[in-house]
Amino acid sequence: MTNQAAAPLAAERRTHVLAILQREGAVRVSQLVDELGVAPVTLRRDLAQMESEGLLERVHGGAVAPAAGISARASDAAAPASLTPTASVAMLVPSLNYYWPGVVRGAEAAAARLGLGVVLRGASYELQDERPVLERLVHTDGVRGLIVAPNTDTEHAQDVVQWLIDTGVPSVLVEREATASPGGAPVESVTTDHALGAVLAARHLAALGHRRVGLIISRDSPTSRKITAGWHAACTELGLTPSDHFESMLPPRTSSEFSSVVDATLDAALGNGVTALVVHSDPEAMAFVDLALNRGISVPGDLSIVAYDDEIAELFTPALTAVAPPRRAVGEAAIDLVARRMEDPDRPTHRVILSPRLNVRGSTAPPLQR
Repeated sequence: MTNQAAAPLAAERRTHVLAILQREGAVRVSQLVDELGVAPVTLRRDLAQMESEGLLERVHGGAVAPAAGISARASDAAAPASLTPTASVAMLVPSLNYYWPGVVRGAEAAAARLGLGVVLRGASYELQDERPVLERLVHTDGVRGLIVAPNTDTEHAQDVVQWLIDTGVPSVLVEREATASPGGAPVESVTTDHALGAVLAARHLAALGHRRVGLIISRDSPTSRKITAGWHAACTELGLTPSDHFESMLPPRTSSEFSSVVDATLDAALGNGVTALVVHSDPEAMAFVDLALNRGISVPGDLSIVAYDDEIAELFTPALTAVAPPRRAVGEAAIDLVARRMEDPDRPTHRVILSPRLNVRGSTAPPLQR
């Protein structure tokens, strides 16, 4: 008779899941099946219970860390009271979902290595003027620097940038670029080369043999505009012409027209012989796959899809080929810049640009020969 290790108890499974979420930010059911030797139905029940307790957020194929949990960790500095740093960096980002948690985790890790605390606040993409929030952060005890991702598409955008400079508090823009008026001096920043990300995706599809490809973006934002610019450059590089590809912008996923627009976009793509799409971001890419499969359109057989952001793309079925911005490295670099500015206020302005990478998975393949 063969001895087998007993399956972990529920408490042990929960501890295991939380440890992975804290370390990696996401967990897959298939990963837990391999590591814990428990049936998928049991693990899904565990995840559902943990979601009801606010410990995680379920997504297709697994779960991600909750935004609220990240906020609490950052605000509390996750350190014993006796070791709480005397200096902190305040961080204001437009969302605590998807893209930004990775940036925050990188910042937290880098700050801990330097003996700094992180005071985190989430704003909103709709916030028109961040100055009231920033004012409160600047006057928080111990705050010596600022990391900010402001809304650059409002009438107050330049006022916010100028306010940051006028405070005299070392500050770094993250995933944003700006200049100070008057004179147009650049502001210190850390950004991802999102244009390169689009180029990497287009080159991958072209190498597979795709000629008619499309770009789908979810909203007009600094990131989407850089992706679009890179896409245009890639079309020129790869010899594509306007008749060989198309671009489309989606309404918000919460809108009643979202599904109908995705369906119409699929119709337009297939009607124009498009065999591959690059979709920003992951949830929108997943919606395209779901609706395509519901209509009998195979992925990647009839249509290859590349997601942009790679936050949860790997959890999907099929796992999505995706462009992965270096979110954690962005946060780490931002802390490094602001800490160096705190030490040496007269150092030259630094603007750091980090490259994304393309993770090739199961949602892209050569086009079918018809």
